[in-house]
Amino acid sequence: MPGNGLWRTKSIEQSIEDTDEPDTKLRKDLTSWDLMVFGVAVVIGAGIFTVAAQTAGDLAGPSVSLSFVLAAVACGLAALCYAEFASTVPVAGSAYTFSYATFGELVAWIIGWDLVLEFAVGSAAVAKGWSSYLQIVLGQIGLEAKTTVAIGSVDFDWGAVLLVAALTTVLVLGTKLSSRVSQVITAVKVLVVLLVIVVGVGYIKASNYSPYIPPAQSGGTGVGSSGLEQSLFSLITGQSGSTFGAYGMLAAASLVFFAFIGFDVVATAAEETRNPQRDLPRGIIGSLVIVTVLYVAVALVITGMVPYTDLKTSDDGTPANLATAFANLGVDWAANIISVGALAGLTTVVMVLMLGQTRVLFAMSRDGLLPRGLAKTGSHGTPTRVTLLVGTLIALAAGFFPAGKLAEMVNVGTLFAFMLVSAGVLILRKTRPDLPRGFRTPLVPLVPILAILACLWLMLNLTALTWVRFVIWMLVGVVVYFAYGRTHSVLATRDRTGDPVVKPDERT
Repeated sequence: MPGNGLWRTKSIEQSIEDTDEPDTKLRKDLTSWDLMVFGVAVVIGAGIFTVAAQTAGDLAGPSVSLSFVLAAVACGLAALCYAEFASTVPVAGSAYTFSYATFGELVAWIIGWDLVLEFAVGSAAVAKGWSSYLQIVLGQIGLEAKTTVAIGSVDFDWGAVLLVAALTTVLVLGTKLSSRVSQVITAVKVLVVLLVIVVGVGYIKASNYSPYIPPAQSGGTGVGSSGLEQSLFSLITGQSGSTFGAYGMLAAASLVFFAFIGFDVVATAAEETRNPQRDLPRGIIGSLVIVTVLYVAVALVITGMVPYTDLKTSDDGTPANLATAFANLGVDWAANIISVGALAGLTTVVMVLMLGQTRVLFAMSRDGLLPRGLAKTGSHGTPTRVTLLVGTLIALAAGFFPAGKLAEMVNVGTLFAFMLVSAGVLILRKTRPDLPRGFRTPLVPLVPILAILACLWLMLNLTALTWVRFVIWMLVGVVVYFAYGRTHSVLATRDRTGDPVVKPDERT
């Protein structure tokens, strides 16, 4: 039921009706297979090629495989809630749209702003990772070319910009084309991951799993260190920062969560799905199951191949990656193939994150919280204007700004979104029990409550400094909302005019 001011909600029926506006209509091209490919495409990327080895060496040791399981459980609980919401509200925007229907406009804006952080920062960070792998692959074929060049006093990453420009073009030309590109590249990187598992099994030594949870060590860097760089949980409880041990394993679960980010992107494509009630749950849950099995298998293999101490970040700050274990054992041919697979893998990660970013901004623009002109779709049935805008901003960020510690910023924003979606299922079950649901979250209210608690636990195990940055970002978002979105939203316009419908050409 619509409310007033900050808490006015957009009904499910109105959200679905708005998808039929001719100028902002998205083409329904996607099947459950396409959605599953999108999910696997974005999830198998930076996490499996870099985070697993680095986290094992610096924070958790062999217990990183258990960290993956804990992160997967939290994601699985949230995925069940996403599946119900996405099949009930098959509209672009994912958690933003769901929140608009349950919590009201202000919370919807906050979660939309939060998703901007998740997808945009994630895209820029992974694009820079892609560029570094491009340099490695070029070196393998005899081309010693630096992908980052100095322009005066500024470093310019032309590799990252080249990737973002190419993927922006693909996204403008159509979501179905994006899916076809994803299928080809995803097949390549899945084969590489399977190669890692099959070849790596032959090098496993049981002694490398002992101790499974290494003894805690004081000091270190990152989540395990002291001050604002220690986890918020250890700061609150007064525990000293430590690497390894039980705290290290739990903190590692919060970090490897970065490896699972992406299945929620599937929900942003709801409006472009032919049969959302059936296909969205399959795409969301199916992609999560596939990548969880692959992640745990890779974590077990890589920590069984070499002692976890061999995966520690080097003195010059170079982190270990999936190829490190093979290179240390002299299996250079496998290390080279992994580098090529990583290049392919990170390509689809950036593309699907950009897809998610454009759909969230598209939904926010169509609702008037951002300029409505951005929501206009082009001849290919895609939001051309917002795609070009997103591509330009991400290219600038990836081209001129250092990646820094972006993974944790992405994690805290995503976990916050998961919590709101899980809470939204509880609220919508109470307020709109009559809505047809293509998929129903089992064991309500138990599963949504467990999802909220699991996500909150992972958030508490991120660094205190990450929380500080997150709060600052959200405060900036609140200022933008009150300066523009509150008075320009479609719901605000309808309240002022008394007209239940704002025509497509009535841009505010």
